[in-house]
Amino acid sequence: MSRIIEVLDYQDHWPRVFEAEKALLQSVLGDGVITIEHIGSTSVPDLAAKPIIDILAEVERLDVLDALDAKNSEIAKLGYRARGEHGIAGRRYFQKGAAQRSHHLHVFQSGSIELTCHHDSEAYMAAKAGFIQETLTLALCCYGKV
Repeated sequence: MSRIIEVLDYQDHWPRVFEAEKALLQSVLGDGVITIEHIGSTSVPDLAAKPIIDILAEVERLDVLDALDAKNSEIAKLGYRARGEHGIAGRRYFQKGAAQRSHHLHVFQSGSIELTCHHDSEAYMAAKAGFIQETLTLALCCYGKV
């Protein structure tokens, strides 16, 4: 099954979709969760984005999550597929929705550097702004638009 990637204009219902999913995840993850936040493009008002809700969960300890097979099966009952670290050390990553994903869940232990990198979206956007502008300028030059 091939995956179709689309970018949509901002959808007003994305924050409500996140809030509903947050409540479900909170009930499954329980007391070990410190915070669950909406991250990524769908969390930015008026920004066009892939219609995938990215969710960041900060937990006290990953080993507790790893040790509790019941937690993973409860997450699976919500439609999430565990993908392990999936390229980022210290992360537990879950996808919901097979080829047409609807949600990505990123779980990090409190205090990890990876959590900070995923959590501070303003710093992330500021850090990438120069790269984006430079790349856009190069692309426009290649097409004779600058």
